[in-house]
Amino acid sequence: MSALDASHLAALVALEGIVGSGVSDHLLSGALNSSTNHVLGLFVDDALVGYALIARQPFDAELQAIGVAPGRRGMGLGVRLMAGVIEIAQAWQSERLLLEVRASNTAAQALYRRFDFSQDGRRKGYYAAPGLTGEREDAVLMSRGV
Repeated sequence: MSALDASHLAALVALEGIVGSGVSDHLLSGALNSSTNHVLGLFVDDALVGYALIARQPFDAELQAIGVAPGRRGMGLGVRLMAGVIEIAQAWQSERLLLEVRASNTAAQALYRRFDFSQDGRRKGYYAAPGLTGEREDAVLMSRGV
């Protein structure tokens, strides 16, 4: 696992394109060049297969995105990324680590619970549903002490 920088932008954008976390190319580019963000990357055979984007806030840290290439899921890479995210939040001396996740993403919620995240609430209709149906999906708000 390593910190990503601007030289990794093309690989990061390509990975996000298949992961589908909903993070824009502009946000990824900005995060790679920001002192208040950290982007972790996991490589297998020189290919970027996972990433996590963490934002530093005055008292907390926020996991803004995390993703693992579909063909690499179920291999413990998400666990490694989450451990790295927590290390960054601890190094920043954050009080809490915050995140939000689609209500339907039960696999991600199980990963977060494994790291002692608890549900703090819901945002009704926060995410656009896949496709052009006009439907919305709730976000589940989760946090843990650092």
